[in-house]
Amino acid sequence: MSLTELTATSRVTVFPLESLTVAYTTQSSDRRALGDIGLVAVVDEHSAGEELWRLAHELGGRTVGEEQARWILTQACRARMVNAYANLPHETWTACIRRRFELDALFANHDVLLTGRIALSGLRARSTEEKTTSRGKP
Repeated sequence: MSLTELTATSRVTVFPLESLTVAYTTQSSDRRALGDIGLVAVVDEHSAGEELWRLAHELGGRTVGEEQARWILTQACRARMVNAYANLPHETWTACIRRRFELDALFANHDVLLTGRIALSGLRARSTEEKTTSRGKP
């Protein structure tokens, strides 16, 4: 599979999904800034993002690519609605995209799903700050 690297600053929702930490953000295909491209990626430097597709099959019972993509987007949108773990409004990130899936119809305001691995600068800084703060407490 080809590898595409994207870097941007946008709103990112981070949430747990089984044993994974997952990040969800959107991109726009044109100047209208509709967020029609959903990016759902695993926050792990060793991941390729295929774990998301396996979970869609194992947990969601989905076997077809279209159904799996919709399940992945549903998990991401659900996490954003309930503010599951971390909402980073202006996060700078770099994602290695392993899979691009074009949906046959608009779903959760997306017509494309990108999956892969993502690195989040703010989450790393926040984790380091929390560890430093917790060490300094008696």
